[in-house]
Parts: sequence; C-alpha cells; structure tokens
Amino acid sequence: MGRLIRVALRHKQRFFWTNGVMVGAAIGTAALPTLIGWIINSGLGLRIDGGIDTKAASWGLLSIMCGLLFVTAVARGALAYGQAYLGESLSQRVAYDLRNKLYDHLQQLSFGFHDKSQVGEIMQRATQDIEGIRMFVQMGVTRLVFIGLLIILSVGLIALENIRVGLVVIALVPIIGIYAGVMSLRMRPIWLGIVQMQGQLGIVLQENLVGQRVVKAFSRQEFEQSKFDEKVDKLYVESYRTTKYMAFNEPFLQGAWLVAVALVFWVGIKEIQADRLLPGDLIKFQIYLVLLQVPVRALGFVVNIVARAFSCGRRLFELLDQISPVGDGADATAIRPGTGEVIFEGVSFEYDYGRAVLEDINIHAKPGQTVALLGPTGSGKTSIVHLLPRFYDATQGRVLIDGEDVRDVTLNSLRQTVGLVQQDVFLFSATIRENLAYGKPDATDDEIIAAAQAARLHDYIMSQPDGYDTWVGERGSTLSGGQRQRVAIARTLLLDPRILIFDDSTAAVDMRTEYLIQEALRTLMAGRTTFLIAQRLRTVREADQILVMREGRIVESGKHDELLEANGFYREIYDLELKDQEDASVSQARKVGE
Repeated sequence: MGRLIRVALRHKQRFFWTNGVMVGAAIGTAALPTLIGWIINSGLGLRIDGGIDTKAASWGLLSIMCGLLFVTAVARGALAYGQAYLGESLSQRVAYDLRNKLYDHLQQLSFGFHDKSQVGEIMQRATQDIEGIRMFVQMGVTRLVFIGLLIILSVGLIALENIRVGLVVIALVPIIGIYAGVMSLRMRPIWLGIVQMQGQLGIVLQENLVGQRVVKAFSRQEFEQSKFDEKVDKLYVESYRTTKYMAFNEPFLQGAWLVAVALVFWVGIKEIQADRLLPGDLIKFQIYLVLLQVPVRALGFVVNIVARAFSCGRRLFELLDQISPVGDGADATAIRPGTGEVIFEGVSFEYDYGRAVLEDINIHAKPGQTVALLGPTGSGKTSIVHLLPRFYDATQGRVLIDGEDVRDVTLNSLRQTVGLVQQDVFLFSATIRENLAYGKPDATDDEIIAAAQAARLHDYIMSQPDGYDTWVGERGSTLSGGQRQRVAIARTLLLDPRILIFDDSTAAVDMRTEYLIQEALRTLMAGRTTFLIAQRLRTVREADQILVMREGRIVESGKHDELLEANGFYREIYDLELKDQEDASVSQARKVGE
C-alpha cells in the first residue's frame, strides 16, 4: 500500500492540489452546520439561559448571516467539484503511468519469463488490477482522507461546543474504525482470490479463442464450456461473498449512526433543559450527523476499494519486480562492424537449474559460411541459435561475434546484427507492407519490394487487389503457411544482417516453393554467416558445416559426403529421413528447370 501511495506522490503537484482542495471541501462542509446553528440562535435572539434577546434578532444581521451561508455553500460545492475532478485526474495519471511502466517492463523481460507466463494472466494484471489501483487512488487515498478529516472536524466542533454531546459521537468513532479495519482484513484474501480467478478466467477465454480451430476440429465445445463454467462458478461464489459483506456494511454503519442520532437528541434535550445548550446548537449537531452519515456509509465502500487495491497492487508489483537475467550490462556498447565470424566456446545452457539442454558446445563459423544444425526433436538445435541474439544467456562458456562477447554489447545493436526467421511465424494485424517493414520502419518501397521478390512473395502480393496494402488478419490468418514463412523471410532480409538464422523456415512450404526460396537465398546468403535448422536434404547438403546434435551435444560435424562416409549418427538420419527427399528433390529441380 505504501508503494501505491508513493506512485501517486510522483505527481506531487496534482497530489497536493487534490488534497488541498479536499481539505477546503472538508472545512466548508464542517462550517455549514455551525453557520446554520448560528443563524437560528442569533436570528431568533436565543440566549443560553433560555431567554430571548430581541435586539440581536435584526433583519440586517440575519441577511448577512444567510449571505455568508450562501457563499459558504457555493464555495463548498465548487471545492467538492474540484476534489472529484482532481481526484479523477490523479487516478487516471497513476493508471497511465502504471500501464506504460508495465508494458515497457514486459518488453525488457527475457524469453525465459515469457516461456512460463500465461497471456491471460498478464492481461488481467494490465487491465483489471490497474483499474483496481486507479479506484484506490481516486476513492481510497483522497476520499479516505476526506472522510477522516470531516469526522475529526465535526466531532471536534461538537465536543468543543458541548462535551457531553461530543462524548456520544466520540464513542461511536472507535467502533466504526475498528469495524472498518476488521472488514478490510477479512476482505483482503477474498479479493486476492477474486483477482486470481479473474486471471484464470482470462487464460481459459484467451486459449479458447486462439484455439478455436482445434476446439471445433475435435468437437470439444462442451468440454471447453465446462472449463469456463467451472471458473465462472468459482468467481461468482467469491464475488457473492464480497457482496454479502458489502450488503451488511451499509446497514450496520447506518444503524450505528441512527443510534448516535437518537442519543444526541436525548442528551441534547437534557442539556437544553439544563440551560447548557441552545436549540440551534442541537439542530447544528443533528445536521453534523446527517452530513457525516454519507461519508460514514461510504466508509464501507472505501474499505472494499482498499482491500481490493491491496490484492491488485500485490499482483502488479509481483510482476514489476521480475528481474530479467538478460539485459544490457553497465559497460555495454554497440557491436562493432565485422564480417560475421561466430564462435561458441565451451557453451552449456540450462532453462531451469539442474536441467541441462546444451553441454560443452564448441562451434567456429567463419565469415560467410553456412552452418546446418541437424538432429532429432529436443536435441538442442533451436537453443543454440537462440543464444546468438541473447534470447537466453549461456550458463557456462561464451558466444563471440567477430571477437566480441555477446554479453558485452547492447541488445538492440546485437539483434540488428542477427536476423532470425523462426519456425513459428507471428504476423501482426496490419498490412503486408507494415509487416515486411516491421524491423525497419524507414524502409523505402524499393527495399520492401526487393525483399519480397527475394522471398518469392512479390507476385502473390501484386495479385491482390490492394497489393502491398493488403490487410493481414490476426496472426496472419489470411495467409497460407508458406506465405507467412515468406513474409517472415523478407522481413528479416530487409534488416540486411551480417548473420542469418533460419529455424526450419522452409518447413511449411511445398518442395517447389522451397526450391524457389533456396535459389533466391543462395545469392542473399553470400557474404553472410548463416545458421540453418532444417530437416530437408537440399538445405543440409549445401552447408559448409553440418553439426549433428543428440541430447544437447554435438556428436558429429563435417560436410555431407564426409558424414556419410563416417557411417555414424548422420548416416542413420540420412537413411531414415533424408534419402527419400533426394530423389524427389532432383525430380522437382528438373520440373522447375523445364
């Protein structure tokens, strides 16, 4: 809660103006009953001994008092408006800052965090949790202080006027305070459970919407509905618990205040009979109680807001406190220009402590060479290439690009140097042009077209009515798998990196398209160091080095013919998976040539 208040204090001018206006509004509200009591007593000429002073009851004095009351009421209304306006302004600014800070923080977190996190849960924290904090700043910070100040002023003025009546009201304040504190402690775990359930509900909904093709293909609509119903039912039960508490809060507080009203009447009449209190003062005290009834009843709502903010803030700061193991070092500099030499020296890597993925990897890729990584699923091929742009950091050893340790250069310059086409292509809901130029927003039309032509995508784009302005659906849903791969290839080539990585990037295209892409890439890869992860023979046999992976280790290395002659693990893979491709590849090449 202290951290949330410190976030609000970053906007000192807004915070102090809001609270200054709030103090003025509280003083104006507390002054109204005193002026009314003064008008009644003075206007009727009432004296403390029960007599009447007719000289004091002049129309001129009464007019002045009523005018002062009018001015105070108008000022109080203006201050109340300022309090609401400035409170909303402050809360929206805090929410604005937190959303931007959270979004920026998520961009800085490494792949390791995003591998384990759930999108629906993060979305919940970025929306509902921040909204809960915004309500706390608006209703909790400023309104709670307003309520407290108004109660202190009102009770103090009553006690100052008549201590006996004041004691009746003073006795009620601790009861309300203790009750509010107990309710807050009770509701905190309930609200924590609710916001967690809302996150789980978001996860189920997000997965269902993204996986609709799978759901319908396997006719699992009823199963998905039951999962959603289960989460909704739990959320309903917990939300209903908070409603029951809230339903009890208001009647209890209102009932306690009505008891105070009755006691004030009883004690006040006794004081009037004893000539220690004027009738106008008793009316003044009752107006105080009426004015206080609204903030006291609102106290139950504010307690609910505070309890919810406690849970929301805890979840939000839990995310903001995540530290990325991959980041720019204190002395990081931009990577120097170079030829693209890549060296892995004794590299080992673990995603989780004690679970080795790579062990003692040693690679030397000379400038302009093509290195093919081959091996069964889970052998560590993708993990190797992910260490180059520092999606992860090596647990042991080091990775060098042109003699520089990748951990000693800035991430931005490193990732401009290493171009990656991943197996799982992601496209944004934007035009083809915008997707192609995503990594280079200032690219010219000629550069975009050249990259599309190199990826054998230009003809398809020009066949569309809107050409390069054709809209791509969510995640590229309006394009085929092969077209998405070619967009990704063109997007990477537009960066003109000195090192290229193709992570099984031709797996989703047919053999004819693969042949055309490979023909284009042969020219484009000249002069660039290229790492290829592929299961197709054409890609493998033309590589300068083939690294055969098994269980996180390089078990063989060499060229295609050398590895076949060695009659080792590569030969097994060739006989089982690659040999059949050779005949098909030759046949396809003849057809293309014709």
